[in-house]
Amino acid sequence: MLGMGAAVWAQGAGAAHREFQISLAGWSLHRSVGEGEGQIAQLDMPQLARDEFGIDAIELVNTMLASTEPAYVDRLAKNAADRGVRFLLIMVDREGALASPDPGERDEAVRRHAAWLDIAAGLGCHSIRVNWHGAEAAEAKDPVARRALIERSTGAFRALCEQGDSKGLNVLVENHGGPSSYPEAMVELMEAVGHERFGTLPDFGNFPDDVDRYGAVDSLMSHAKAVSAKCIDFDDETGRETTMDYERLMEIVVDKHGYHGHIGIEYGGNRLSEFDGIKACKRLLERLRRAGAGGAA
Repeated sequence: MLGMGAAVWAQGAGAAHREFQISLAGWSLHRSVGEGEGQIAQLDMPQLARDEFGIDAIELVNTMLASTEPAYVDRLAKNAADRGVRFLLIMVDREGALASPDPGERDEAVRRHAAWLDIAAGLGCHSIRVNWHGAEAAEAKDPVARRALIERSTGAFRALCEQGDSKGLNVLVENHGGPSSYPEAMVELMEAVGHERFGTLPDFGNFPDDVDRYGAVDSLMSHAKAVSAKCIDFDDETGRETTMDYERLMEIVVDKHGYHGHIGIEYGGNRLSEFDGIKACKRLLERLRRAGAGGAA
């Protein structure tokens, strides 16, 4: 039997609704969606998101796309439009290190990432998500090394933002390993680049043990243009996420910072299936949306 507090939390009681939208990060389905035997084709992901999960917005992952040819991109865009689904952004991985100590490698990384700006534009996205790779995490923690890291990174990120500006696209950095996992370094990078198209994509996970998750999300929200709701596991009785305090995160993201855009479900656990994990995370977000600021937790 649920205790009184847990029962109230499970009902999502509260005085007012929180205003935010729910989307689906493609990585939540990286085992289910692909071109392998028994997998669901990426082209069918818009239908899957709408019919299976009741979600009408998706964050794509570049490594999950079967092709970058215009015909494939056009067909993917049509499939989404036919089902009333939007693509919000593309998470771009494995396209080079924008913080490499080698200027030639940084230039090549800018060129390779810029190709995804064209694809994102064709799919109607508002952003691409890139990584701050090319440095060790230790460089972000030492003030002198961090200054040098930011100085060599600024030009590459600014060049990419300028290309994004011509297409109406943002360039976002997620806390996704290396120096990006340290909020002080991320905020300094945002200020150094100083471009209106440059922003953060705070992920509720992806922080090392020496970083306070809640303080880090708070810091990153000052430049946020998207948010990723990493979910790992859930209490079967109450529906709470067991690895982090989601009520506290919603208080930071929505109540404190006034973020009302999409919060993308990114299920990363193993106990539940991908489908069940996505549905559990969606129920959690819906419950917290109903609870509203000051609602029961």
